[in-house]
Amino acid sequence: MDEQVSGYQAGGRRALDKVLAPDFLAGLQDMDLETLREHRTTAEQEEADLSYARRLIQGRLDLLGAEEDRRAGSDGAPDVRHARSDAELVAKLTDVLADPRRTDHGMGRFTSVEPSRVGEHRRRAELAVADPHLSDLTAMDDAQLAAARARLVSLEQELSADRHRVQEAMDACTDEITRRYRDGVVSVEDALRSSR
Repeated sequence: MDEQVSGYQAGGRRALDKVLAPDFLAGLQDMDLETLREHRTTAEQEEADLSYARRLIQGRLDLLGAEEDRRAGSDGAPDVRHARSDAELVAKLTDVLADPRRTDHGMGRFTSVEPSRVGEHRRRAELAVADPHLSDLTAMDDAQLAAARARLVSLEQELSADRHRVQEAMDACTDEITRRYRDGVVSVEDALRSSR
């Protein structure tokens, strides 16, 4: 899995590369309103896709953590290393994802878009959560479990860093649109006419 599919690549054709390119926000104050809105929508869509991919990774990390807890005997279950049934895996996943102790939730941003291009430029995230070795954690020894966790933590950190930079670009577009309305550069009537 040495294919680089996350992180900005100068001159790249992915949405991430466009949003994080130095010229994406160049001349922001001089952009026409329609172009500015398109920039914000592109960044918003990319943020939704990164957030979704990040949640996939976090779910897998939660499962790895639960398996480590089980092995340590801290989840109340005996250390019996047998393959779990599908029903047991689903039940454990439900428990892990519903855990109220999680503190790494997102920033609570409202978004008007749904994830759409997760596989376009984050195949690595999909491969990580689809890894067949991760479907039977009991078959992994402690070293393999630790290596899988380290790999997923690294990927989650990459996605988080990309997401933060995309959010900054999205916020810059939103701030410029807000400034134009606040300063009377664009009126609500003008905006309605341009959206028709």
